[in-house]
Amino acid sequence: MSAGRFAGQAVVVTGAGQGIGRGVALALAREGAQLVLADRAAIVEEVAAEVAALGALVTVARGDLETWEGAEQLNAAALAAFGRVDVLINNVGGTIWVQPFQEYGPAQIEAEIRRSLFPTLWCCRAVLPDMLQRQQGVIVNVSSVATRGIYRIPYSAAKGGVNALTASLAMEHAQHGIRVNAVATGGTEAPPRKVPRNEQPLNAQEHQWYQGIVDQTKNSSLMQRYGTIDEQVAAILFLASKDASYITGSVLPVGGGDQG
Repeated sequence: MSAGRFAGQAVVVTGAGQGIGRGVALALAREGAQLVLADRAAIVEEVAAEVAALGALVTVARGDLETWEGAEQLNAAALAAFGRVDVLINNVGGTIWVQPFQEYGPAQIEAEIRRSLFPTLWCCRAVLPDMLQRQQGVIVNVSSVATRGIYRIPYSAAKGGVNALTASLAMEHAQHGIRVNAVATGGTEAPPRKVPRNEQPLNAQEHQWYQGIVDQTKNSSLMQRYGTIDEQVAAILFLASKDASYITGSVLPVGGGDQG
């Protein structure tokens, strides 16, 4: 990474409280970005403090991005803080339950789609008017190679939706100077989540299903391993930067050879 790729740019990072989102926020701060960090959990304040310690301007927007109102409020906070959104990085998502599709109830399926599709859909819609007015902007959506995977079918469907959104939005708005791409993350080593997606501990059967996901993920990777947060962050920042100025409508798999 070269210092300064995002100097003076206003960048929104959703799901910034932990994991890949936190890694993206810290890397952007080191490269000169002005940051709006979004999360519904209070831990995002800790990340904001880390970012500020690196010398970056930062504001926090807490809210529920599964709703249009939450996305609107995030966009308003970014415009109030910096007057524009140069880059939007949509990182909210992640499977809540681990089980074969026939075990999912209707409410669980709807919750998975709300978690892993709607925050990206709403936030893209929220930032578009400003980007269109300025005839420039960059959106990077965090997808997953789990569009082809086991025991999390609703999540897979949601991330397939993210990929379709990415391609269609890029096609619609390339003429307006807006680039839209996605990084399809593979299995990624990360510290234990401070705020779990599912507060209920896994039972013995669910542990077995979860191990099935781990095994399938490694077996689908040509490198036969999980990636690191830094490896995912590097791809996200590349697509967000001017280094990728002639790339739009693409989904970049970062899964050790797993194409999703």
